[in-house]
Amino acid sequence: MNAIEVEHLSKRYGDVSAVNNVSFAASPGATLGLLGGNGAGKTTTIAMMLGLLIPTSGRISVLGHDMARNRFTALARMNFSSPYVALPSRLTVRENMKVYGHLYNVNGVNQRIAELARELDLGAILDRPAGQLSAGQKTRVALAKALINRPEVLLLDEPTASLDPDTGDMVRTWLEQYRSESGCTILLASHNMAEVERLCSHVVMLKKGEVVDRGSPGDLLLRYGRKDMEDVFLDIARDRRQAVPA
Repeated sequence: MNAIEVEHLSKRYGDVSAVNNVSFAASPGATLGLLGGNGAGKTTTIAMMLGLLIPTSGRISVLGHDMARNRFTALARMNFSSPYVALPSRLTVRENMKVYGHLYNVNGVNQRIAELARELDLGAILDRPAGQLSAGQKTRVALAKALINRPEVLLLDEPTASLDPDTGDMVRTWLEQYRSESGCTILLASHNMAEVERLCSHVVMLKKGEVVDRGSPGDLLLRYGRKDMEDVFLDIARDRRQAVPA
């Protein structure tokens, strides 16, 4: 059974199609990249997977649960991280994490917060209001929040945005370790193509809400005759792509 299945997913706003007939799947323990430029439909797709938006048509299944019928059972075993979604600014980092820990019924929440603070280097800012954090600190806190319940499916939207190279590498290493140890399935939306090559076993390329290509990073590099995924991304963005394989 796939951990994630998205079948013929579409979202329309009147005459505007934000997502059109998108399908993909991720097996347990895989990291799947969802790639595309601004306006490609990545965030809309993730929002539908979280139940924040209702699809116009199509089906989403996570951990064997149909998200249209039984999403709350799946959501308890999932989590989401984006540095662009602000936490309550007046609450401290510790208070924010406690709130989310209680929402997910995490046993030993204080111990879990201490573990994440140690692993993501949050000790010095645990008692600082979230509104006073730097962009990089907010990114690390968002990731810690997303890991509070030890999710089996993790949806990540630009998880290393605003991080310096050293901290970004530390976060990627930690994500690889967490996936390896827990068997977590990760859906990664990122503009960092080196990150995609490192973390993803398979990628789905979106443009204007539609799938325009897919495959492993290695397959795409061979297909486009490129040395790195950034050039593949540019080929697709600038309409120098080949047809989607059958």
